[in-house]
Amino acid sequence: MLVGLLVPLAVLEGLLRPELPWRVVSTVVVAGLVPTLLWRRTMPLAMVGVAFGGTALLALAGVLPQLYTTAFLLVLPYALLRWGSGREVVFGLAVLVVKVGVTTAVGDDSLGAVVGGAAVVLTAIALGAAARYRAGARSREVDQVKSRERERLARDLHDTVAHHVSAIAIRAQAGLATAPTKPAAAADALRVIEGEASRALAEMRAMVRVLRRDEPGTRAPEPGIADVERLASRGKPVVEVGIVGAVGELSPAIGSAVFRLAQESVTNARKHARHATRVEVRVTADDESVHLRVSDDGDGGPAGAGGYGLIGMVERVGLLGGTCVAGPDAGRGWTVSATLPRGGA
Repeated sequence: MLVGLLVPLAVLEGLLRPELPWRVVSTVVVAGLVPTLLWRRTMPLAMVGVAFGGTALLALAGVLPQLYTTAFLLVLPYALLRWGSGREVVFGLAVLVVKVGVTTAVGDDSLGAVVGGAAVVLTAIALGAAARYRAGARSREVDQVKSRERERLARDLHDTVAHHVSAIAIRAQAGLATAPTKPAAAADALRVIEGEASRALAEMRAMVRVLRRDEPGTRAPEPGIADVERLASRGKPVVEVGIVGAVGELSPAIGSAVFRLAQESVTNARKHARHATRVEVRVTADDESVHLRVSDDGDGGPAGAGGYGLIGMVERVGLLGGTCVAGPDAGRGWTVSATLPRGGA
């Protein structure tokens, strides 16, 4: 769209300014350099070389394009600092310095005009560097949020697997103790061990996909889906909690995830939902999955719902094989909806 706008603009300026020296050549050169914007992100150094290197050669030949449309070239130094690699930035800045030097040497501009032009170019470079830093900082913060969520999920899975292994050990001891006198009890113990081992294996496979560092210290038991009812409150806004369906046989990792999602959503609603009077938390379980829906009646939805809390929620649900979406309602309010498989990923 920018190229399609600038090309006719350069031609129109060339037609309306007959006093310009080398008017036809300048118009053709400027219009021909406009397409460099198409590759400013993928090949920033090459485009800077073509645009500023080419105009430097024209300056040595005595042709100095003076169209106002030439200002679009400032996008290229910005793109160089925003998307170029370190080596590309170094070589690109060298090209810009050469261009400024050549233009100053062959032109008749005053010192003030030269300094002003250099300041404009440096401003574009500074904006590109600032945008690059901000994008990098944002990416690092998102990675940190995902890493923390992975570590917390890994901790949940670790505690769950430890529970299964403990049950296996206890049942094995009971089976060994009762085997000589009560073979039927030993057989029952073996069946329980088989079930616990299968569940532990499933949890362990999910845990393998999660990368984390060992953390020393004692860990408190993680909350489960039954703890969702603790989120109910009669304060402002009122938090209403409803749980429908069989939730007693859910995987502990899924139960903990449902609680964490509900907790984060209620916290967001209390912090950011303006004029909210009610927050509704609904957990519905069927034979295959668990559905969580948290909605409020505030104005405009939680302001912080697009931040790192939602990123962590989506990361946790995705690692467990589910889906999570959040957004404003048709009328007013904000809703977070999540669906997780009963047995985990």
